[in-house]
Amino acid sequence: MEVEDTGEARTSWYVAPAETHSILCDHAGKKRKQDPAPAPVIRITEDEEEEEDGETISDHMKDSEVQEPSNKRVKPVVKSNSLTGVITPSKTPALKRIGQSISRSISFRTEARPLPPAPMRPRTKASSFPRRRNSQCWSDTVESHDLTAKEIKRQEVIYELTQGERQLIEDLSLVKKVYYEPMLKLDIMTESELGQIFGTLDSLIPLHEDFLSRLERLRGSEKTVGQVGPTLLNWFPCLEAYVTYCCNQVGAKALLDQKKHEKRVEHFLRLCQESSFSRKLDLWNFLDLPRSRLVKYPLLLKEIQKCTPPDHPDEDTLPDAMDLIHGIVAEVDKKTGEAECQFYRRGLSYLDESQRLPEIQQSRFLYCHGELKNNKGQRLHVFLFELALVLSRPAEDKDGGQVFNVYRQPLTNALLNLEEIPDGEAAGAGTFRGAFTGGNDKVKNCFRVSSRGRSKVNPYSLQANDSFSRQQWITCLRQAIIQSRDRTSQHRQSQLSPHADLALYHIAELSLNSGSDMIDHTSR
Repeated sequence: MEVEDTGEARTSWYVAPAETHSILCDHAGKKRKQDPAPAPVIRITEDEEEEEDGETISDHMKDSEVQEPSNKRVKPVVKSNSLTGVITPSKTPALKRIGQSISRSISFRTEARPLPPAPMRPRTKASSFPRRRNSQCWSDTVESHDLTAKEIKRQEVIYELTQGERQLIEDLSLVKKVYYEPMLKLDIMTESELGQIFGTLDSLIPLHEDFLSRLERLRGSEKTVGQVGPTLLNWFPCLEAYVTYCCNQVGAKALLDQKKHEKRVEHFLRLCQESSFSRKLDLWNFLDLPRSRLVKYPLLLKEIQKCTPPDHPDEDTLPDAMDLIHGIVAEVDKKTGEAECQFYRRGLSYLDESQRLPEIQQSRFLYCHGELKNNKGQRLHVFLFELALVLSRPAEDKDGGQVFNVYRQPLTNALLNLEEIPDGEAAGAGTFRGAFTGGNDKVKNCFRVSSRGRSKVNPYSLQANDSFSRQQWITCLRQAIIQSRDRTSQHRQSQLSPHADLALYHIAELSLNSGSDMIDHTSR
């Protein structure tokens, strides 16, 4: 599924860089080779923890780059065992569209000299919310064990599942204490507006506290977890509460973006983001954490299943838990897609009644939507609904909310023709070449859509921002065209089949009547 505007709710990865083999010299001048470093460690991390890992890498690079070469012996860095294995993320189209990617920069220090001692400051109360979290593995919490490598990996995944719940609870509690309550008390937003933005987030805290309590009770005296499958099977149905929360996120994001234009709201949110407790995350990053946590459960469960031996008691329950969580995520994704489609349908403003195609109102979901340019250089927001393609121009209503004025005539997907325009080729009247390049450079990333049949709608030539976006649009358009035509064909067959059956019934009845008449006539 296409990921729109910002992008994605994704699982972030941190790959510990492998140590390179280097030749060192001892005091006698002889060359010796460092021991080979262990294989790279791949760890599943939450989105907001990327910053902490990045700074750790920064400090290591600082020491290795700035210091002068030396002939002293260098002790190899020993890395602790961690969760290994690569997990393939599953596609969750509607949930991904709503998510927002977080970009960060890593700063490198350039001075090797130690800083002068800082002046003594009065002691202040420590913050309840740490700026950064310590990344800890299960193996760091136990002194000794006699487990196999596969069982150690299994304990690492279960421990990461537990720690993820604890961190999510901390973040949701922070959102309530630092954002919701102060904004309500200071009258920065009304209670109704805050209710729309935060949705049912408050009800998710006890839900995850219950799950964390169950997981902690599973840990034995040696800090190992035996059977986890039944606990997952019993708790996963609670995640159906995410349907309401994720469906509300579409409107919540739009309202939050609108309120950020107000000076008091913008000032408050900026101060919060610059404070230590926020870890440089903004409010929406925190509000989007439950959704990103939801789509991570199947990945963690898959890794637990991979590390579970065949004779383990969990071998019977984990497949059922996997089917259950996949079904819940699919249901949340479906309902979120329907809510997203309904939200943008309500935001369309029609300039003419002929633009109100019934296919727009009948559409249940969006394939994709985003910004494209037409052959006049105008920026359009294009929606590919289930049954129709709509071009629009973003605008604001009288209350400052965003609306989309429908541009030209929408096209039904069942009658769409799609044409890929090779790079460098002109795109019809009012060409891209003249609109963007002044006739010198080649035009790129364009395609054309038109309506077949007797429609008088002119073809629309559109340009994407890059080749990847263009390919995504073409893929979604092809899928929408095929599915719409199949749907139309099935609808026609369903309308014709009752008449055909009725005709056959009349023929059969006629034959039987004719036979009975012949019998009666013969008997006479």
